[in-house]
Amino acid sequence: MTLREALPQIKTALPGPKAEEMLKRRAQIMPGAIKSIYPIVIERGEGAMIEDADGNIFLDWVGGVGVMNIGYSQPELVEAVREQAGKFFHSMMNITTNPRYIEYAEAIAKVSPVRADAKKVMFANSGAEADENAVKIARSATGRPNIIVFSGAFHGRTMLTMTMTAKKAYAIGMGPFPDGVYRAEFPYLYRAPGGMTEDEAVSFYIQNIEEVFENASPPQYVAAIVFEPVQGEGGFVPAPFAWVKAVREICDKYGILMVADEVQTGFSRTGRLFASEYYKEDGYAPDIMTFAKSVAGGVPLSGVVAPAEIMDKVTPGTIGGTYNGNPLACAAALAVLKKMQDEDYPAKARHIADTCMKRFGEWQDKYPVIGDVRGLGAMMGVEFIRAEDGAAAKTPNAELVGKIVASAWKRGLILESAGTYGNVIRFLCPLCVTDAQIEAGLSIYEEAIKENL
Repeated sequence: MTLREALPQIKTALPGPKAEEMLKRRAQIMPGAIKSIYPIVIERGEGAMIEDADGNIFLDWVGGVGVMNIGYSQPELVEAVREQAGKFFHSMMNITTNPRYIEYAEAIAKVSPVRADAKKVMFANSGAEADENAVKIARSATGRPNIIVFSGAFHGRTMLTMTMTAKKAYAIGMGPFPDGVYRAEFPYLYRAPGGMTEDEAVSFYIQNIEEVFENASPPQYVAAIVFEPVQGEGGFVPAPFAWVKAVREICDKYGILMVADEVQTGFSRTGRLFASEYYKEDGYAPDIMTFAKSVAGGVPLSGVVAPAEIMDKVTPGTIGGTYNGNPLACAAALAVLKKMQDEDYPAKARHIADTCMKRFGEWQDKYPVIGDVRGLGAMMGVEFIRAEDGAAAKTPNAELVGKIVASAWKRGLILESAGTYGNVIRFLCPLCVTDAQIEAGLSIYEEAIKENL
């Protein structure tokens, strides 16, 4: 059996001797601020599985935090990068034109669900760079200085995106921060004010945006409203479609650009190639969309797609960069997009979601420590609470989540927490995972829950 088809198998104490030696070297040379959650040293990966330096085999339900939707070591990507590497590694687009950049820009513009027929694309290297450039584009195109972001948001670790990010654990000691970034409440329905129906909650959260206009920045000074279709670090909280539609209406009313941060939701994760496809189908697509993570199967690449009329208003020289649209990355991205389309990866995500959400729902009925189960496609979160405080209290239980994560990886399943309170376990497994691997992962996950009750 190949690693691609394998099931979790732990052969040594964890960490094993080879991993332990590498982790000691890591501690000596890497800043402690770059945290290591698991004592796992990857040797190779195939599909949804990784093998560590000591031969232990793990099922990866984190996928490089959303980077490996396509899976590890897909032959088509390996060949695409190898072929491009045989031609040239780099070409800065300000100096010479790299054909792979143009080819991928054309391909991604064609499938990007932004509100325009004529679109233009710029590439960068990380999700944070994409989000920061989206704000720069919005400001330059509108001539307005301010943006609105949301509670629970994560947009990156540059100075601007740290400001946009809600959780200030990611920004301790990094101020002062840029001005012009204002925050509204994200529609976290599980934690909405008590007794509200979903419709009432959506109205409540929309009214909160209007209050930001009143208390922080008048709408005529707001360039963009930026949100994640499903919040990642915020706890895998989906934006209700009715709320997104209302945000679209607010943006249209005041001439504000709606920006969808699809860094984590993109590339088939939510059951569509992009989550914004759901919006476009019902007539409220975003003006600007950012993407990164799974775009190139692990080769650094990110980008911004916007209507040509918006992109053409940007002041020359204010966007771009040395490595943007690297030919190796664009070659990989072309291969990723083709494979996802040829093999219908969005359908894979929907199939995985059907299996897992059914099981998660059963667990919610069975274990009082599970307060909420939610998601969009195969971007799913399970929120854990303190059962002894009662379901109505919704007291976050980060301690239990930490124990479940530790128990699971010792059995060969890699999980990761998320959420403002650290009490959500996220699901970001590669979408090429087999049914047998999903069943093995669900069994380990439930064993870890039961072990720690």
